[in-house]
Amino acid sequence: MHNFNVFTGEPRKFDPTFKGPIYNRGCTDILCCILFILALLGYFAVGILAWSQGDPRKVIYPTDSKGQFCGQVGSPLEKKPLLFYFNIMKCASPLVLLEFQCPTTQICVERCPDKFMTLLKALQNEDDREYYKQFCKEGVDMTKVSSGQERKLEARAVAMRIFEDYTQSWHWILLGLVIAMLVSLIFILLLRCLAGVMVWVMIIMVIIVIGYGIFHCYMQYASLKGQAGSDVTIKDLGLQTDFSVYLQIQQTWLAFMIILCIVEVVIILLLIFLRKRLLIAIALIKEASKAIGHVMSSLFYPLLTFALLSLVIAYWAITAVFLSTSSEPVYKIFNTTECMYSRDTCKPETFNSSNITTECPDAECLFAFYGGETLYHKYLILFQFYNVFLFFWCANFVTALGQVTLAGAFASYYWAFKKPDDIPAYPVFNSLGRALRYHTGSLAFGSLILAIVQVIRVILEYLDQKLKGAQNKCAKFLLSCLKCCFWCLEKCIKFLNRNAYIMVAIYGKNFCTSAKDAFFLLMRNIVRVAVLDKVTDFLLFLGKLLVVGIVGICSFFFFTGKIKIVEDAAPSLNYYWVPILTVVFGAYLIAHGFFSVYAMCVDTLFLCFLEDLERNDGTADRPYFMPERLLSILKKSNEGVKTVD
Repeated sequence: MHNFNVFTGEPRKFDPTFKGPIYNRGCTDILCCILFILALLGYFAVGILAWSQGDPRKVIYPTDSKGQFCGQVGSPLEKKPLLFYFNIMKCASPLVLLEFQCPTTQICVERCPDKFMTLLKALQNEDDREYYKQFCKEGVDMTKVSSGQERKLEARAVAMRIFEDYTQSWHWILLGLVIAMLVSLIFILLLRCLAGVMVWVMIIMVIIVIGYGIFHCYMQYASLKGQAGSDVTIKDLGLQTDFSVYLQIQQTWLAFMIILCIVEVVIILLLIFLRKRLLIAIALIKEASKAIGHVMSSLFYPLLTFALLSLVIAYWAITAVFLSTSSEPVYKIFNTTECMYSRDTCKPETFNSSNITTECPDAECLFAFYGGETLYHKYLILFQFYNVFLFFWCANFVTALGQVTLAGAFASYYWAFKKPDDIPAYPVFNSLGRALRYHTGSLAFGSLILAIVQVIRVILEYLDQKLKGAQNKCAKFLLSCLKCCFWCLEKCIKFLNRNAYIMVAIYGKNFCTSAKDAFFLLMRNIVRVAVLDKVTDFLLFLGKLLVVGIVGICSFFFFTGKIKIVEDAAPSLNYYWVPILTVVFGAYLIAHGFFSVYAMCVDTLFLCFLEDLERNDGTADRPYFMPERLLSILKKSNEGVKTVD
């Protein structure tokens, strides 16, 4: 029994004065609050310094890899105002987070490419060769192309096709995301009004949608039977840049069908295995729907979170741009023969008139890299790192603020004995005020821990990119293990932080005490957490899956031109899966934003329910705060839990 208390803590005792979120509370984690304020002041200082040192022309006018401005009057590039990226997909590399420069060759061009062409095709025709030459670096011999370069050119061709597809379909992608937002909103409103019915409809619809996917894959598989070349295996086909080729073989559709069948079977088995817990989960979701119905403003709070996150991202992006443009092009002396000035810095304007050219006739003053010799430039990498770190810290703080605010509002609903009469006025606004007034330090503390782990993950990705091609198998394995461990650590910290913020919102204690109380409370009810709380998470995930499935199927039929009414409106694309995957990913993020309110409500009510069971016993002196119907269902689950124990 002693060990049990050590690992789970002491249960809550009955307190007749406890009526929900405590209003008479004090400031928590003041030291961390001061540290956060100082960090923000430092962040503003870095931003001001970057804006004063950055070159605005580099923001307005593009610069090539040699530091020259495209289209600058009086320069050799005057008639080349546009910038061409050799591989724009590399701009999505994790290296950009720290270096803030796209790691690909960039040249100034007179006009952007208006037709798709590979070097292999350009070499077959003189006119095509001249057209292609304007998009090459100076001095490149186009006739010398190795097999390795051919593969790189094909990969670059794929990237260009993908970019072209985005330019053709971006407005339809935005329309798809708007539809996803409307579907999510309608679903949430229906869930609030008809929670029980909608959950069962959601479960059935998910099974039907996945079932349709299996049927569609089978029909495609059957239609290819007997066609020439359709029996080729994916292994024999190898890596192809034209992905539509894979859709012409039976094995691809067979693989899709098997994957969907596995997903379908897993979902059905989970539903069968958790059938006794589904009623309890549905009861929790119904109670969450009632809570949201009484606290309707909670549905609009994600808009504030979105606005604050947009502000954080905008400040980070602008500061990052100015930091990257505050570097100056550094020129060094390059020569082929012995020279004492070799690799010294130089200025192109005065180089020809210096005595260096007389002592080293073959010496040239050429662009080397971006940087600088001042104290500011020496610490520029630290400013860039600080910008990334504060971005994560502020973004996590905004998310934490939203979690504490919603938790406080929903806790006010749960601990109101007579609902809705005892629910305080403006619960969301009051909860937000308490969070900012008393718990800025606690939010900053939890956000700081998470930000440190996230920055370590970025550094590991940075090292992985830097060491590619040079690392041995042992180093690669070690780096992969570290990346996996820190990914798991980030997930655990997010879970603990979320529950700690709920306790902060209710009791007003500091972060460490709240995290400890939440952890012990969950440990004392570990079976319920495993089989009850996670079931509701699973059902809400099915809701997201349904929204994504509906939007994904509609976008598939539209972009493949299978909807006769709007067949002519569908854009002509190289890869129709590009906008489809983009819409699907965006739809999931949008659905996640709406369902996050429900998830936070369920988590808060669940912790309050566990506290209620420990504090009260259902007698007249110590009545439960939960509704009778939910209490009757949970009593049945309690018997099952004891049996499991």
